[in-house]
Amino acid sequence: MKQIIQSRRTGKLLVKAIPPPKVRPGHILVRTHASLISPGTERFVIDFAKKSLVGKAKTRPDLVRKITTIAKKEGLLSAYRKISAKLDEPLPLGYSAAGEVIAVGSGLEGKFYVGGRVAIAGAGAANHAEINLVPANLAAPILSKVSSEEACYATVGAIALHAVRNMRVSLGDIVAVVGAGLIGLLAVRLLVLAGGRVVSLDYNKARLRIAQEFGAEACFRPNESELESSIYSLSQGLGCDAILNAAATESCEPLEIAARIARDRARVVMVGMTGTEFPYRDFMAKELNLIVSRSYGPGRYDPIYENQGVRYPEGWVRWTETENLTEILRLMSPDLAQRLDVKRLTSHSFAIDQADGAYELVTGNQKQHLGVVISYPKQIFSKKNVEPNFSRTKNLVSKNCVIGVIGAGSFVCSVILPRLKKNSKVVCHTISSLRGATADNAKNNFGFLFSEADEEKVLNCPEINSVIIATRHNTHADLTAQALAQGKAVFVEKPLALDLQGINKVINARNNSQAFFQVGFNRRFSPLVAKMMEAISNLPGPRVILMRVNAGFIDTTHWVQLEREGGGRILGEVCHFVDLARYIAQSPILAIQAEATNSSSKLADDVSLQLTFLDGSVGTIIYTSLGNDLVGKELIEVYVSGTIAILEDFKTLTVSTKDRKTITKRTQDKGFDKCIKAFVEAVCSEKLPPIEELELIETSQATIGVLEAIRTGKKVFMDNRLIC
Repeated sequence: MKQIIQSRRTGKLLVKAIPPPKVRPGHILVRTHASLISPGTERFVIDFAKKSLVGKAKTRPDLVRKITTIAKKEGLLSAYRKISAKLDEPLPLGYSAAGEVIAVGSGLEGKFYVGGRVAIAGAGAANHAEINLVPANLAAPILSKVSSEEACYATVGAIALHAVRNMRVSLGDIVAVVGAGLIGLLAVRLLVLAGGRVVSLDYNKARLRIAQEFGAEACFRPNESELESSIYSLSQGLGCDAILNAAATESCEPLEIAARIARDRARVVMVGMTGTEFPYRDFMAKELNLIVSRSYGPGRYDPIYENQGVRYPEGWVRWTETENLTEILRLMSPDLAQRLDVKRLTSHSFAIDQADGAYELVTGNQKQHLGVVISYPKQIFSKKNVEPNFSRTKNLVSKNCVIGVIGAGSFVCSVILPRLKKNSKVVCHTISSLRGATADNAKNNFGFLFSEADEEKVLNCPEINSVIIATRHNTHADLTAQALAQGKAVFVEKPLALDLQGINKVINARNNSQAFFQVGFNRRFSPLVAKMMEAISNLPGPRVILMRVNAGFIDTTHWVQLEREGGGRILGEVCHFVDLARYIAQSPILAIQAEATNSSSKLADDVSLQLTFLDGSVGTIIYTSLGNDLVGKELIEVYVSGTIAILEDFKTLTVSTKDRKTITKRTQDKGFDKCIKAFVEAVCSEKLPPIEELELIETSQATIGVLEAIRTGKKVFMDNRLIC
């Protein structure tokens, strides 16, 4: 693996190929996606390494005292050898990164999982390296909508957050942040989110503009003559309730400014490395409290906490460094109305092979910079999937949904066409089937204008703006791709495709089309599923999902069981429940495991499979043909945060909380009405597709992954390009 290493002796930087670490108990191995150069801290480390021995001694007199003590006890030669040995040790750089877990050490089962993304912290742990070995308390899971390039700011954000906690800000407090570097700007945003009225001070006007974007109420250069009068005017003559010193300077100016603008008994918190001589008389007269903030928070510099995974009792230590890291990641979520958006902070990005340029920028002081992110090579996957690049659908909005139907079998005639016929927004234009007689019969029964034996008549008709595909499974991908290429919206019965090549064909067509597609996954539209989701949607934490499908026997000669035509019941029917599990989990699928019963006479249709989701949720699906119809067909159970929801055959929903149990009974409704109506509405309006198309690709790929898991006996991981 590659890692950025600095020589302690000469200060020279190298990107070196070194052996990757191995996982050990209480630790995780993380493949790094992005790491952040912290300009202040890393510039100090680099500059120190470049100094001569005399320069190092002047900078760190504490180390000189240690060496002097060793020399007195063990002699000059021994002291010299220890200095030389220390200088020869490589110095790993970096302490704020994000990536993907590739191995989990013993003792962490269930806390982390392979494939999950995490933010990592700590010098020596979150290095600028392709692979890092990280103790559990220095890692926190990343939310699915937060990119790794954002999450690599989490450690620096935790430093700012702990400093803000030390300020003890209340709603409406007037607070000043001296210095608008990374820490200072992050603190500005966090203080605004905490309800503070923030004043930002810096000599750099560009950074002050960012502070203003982050919500600072006022911005000043420290040498402005009206600084004090403006702050006292803002605070009605009181001064600042708290001041955060986030500047990086050898000058004592930040403490002098703090003394001038602070109110009586205010807090002055130091998180930046500045001169420490403060105006004693001014501090004493106002009885100011001076606090030095300890990096990411409680636990930092405690080897038992950081390296051995020991917990602090929450009743005494609520916000540890781990919790601060987790909270920063939560605040980055795009789902929050008021969030911590760090994208604005990234001024430059470099690949790890360009590390020299990155550090030349950081240490050179010649070019303006702020957040400098190091990126790493993406993992190469064995399967080459086409990258979805779906634009938001730009439907050619029409007053009516003018439909062409391909396929006139029993399902489409009994389930889909009766519902289309009743919809006033639908114009049934043309229906085609291989056997013209069935198409003609459907035309007469459901009021189509035309019937054909050639699907090209549907695909090429300019009057038709939407197509229903209800043919045999092996034709779905081709027909969907052709319809999309003609700019027609597509409702395709499940499955979308029988293999990855078919999925890629659909992706390519959709990438070049303004129309959308929908797969006939109706169960997520069931009214009782909607009621179940209403009961659990706001509950925190991962979900445990159990589905038992008593599917019943289908003869081995049925076309669904033929590999090249139907693809088998896993592809043709289990996909329904993979989709429903994905909908209930509300999180991308990360991995699939599966086992099937032995059968020499048919494709596997008795299977137990497990889905792992990105947020830590898990789903188990038992699908079998070995039962009988004296027992219900479908049973769905969901467990989350003390609530249990049980759905039986889409007729009865039981929701049990800690306080009460509610039972809802209805006539069976598997969601066909709402599913088809939603498609028609999307065609006739500017509404987004009823099911996000990337989800349809994801669940289709996952269902194909079930077969791979059965064949190989191994856990199958989803391609990250489809789920990040």
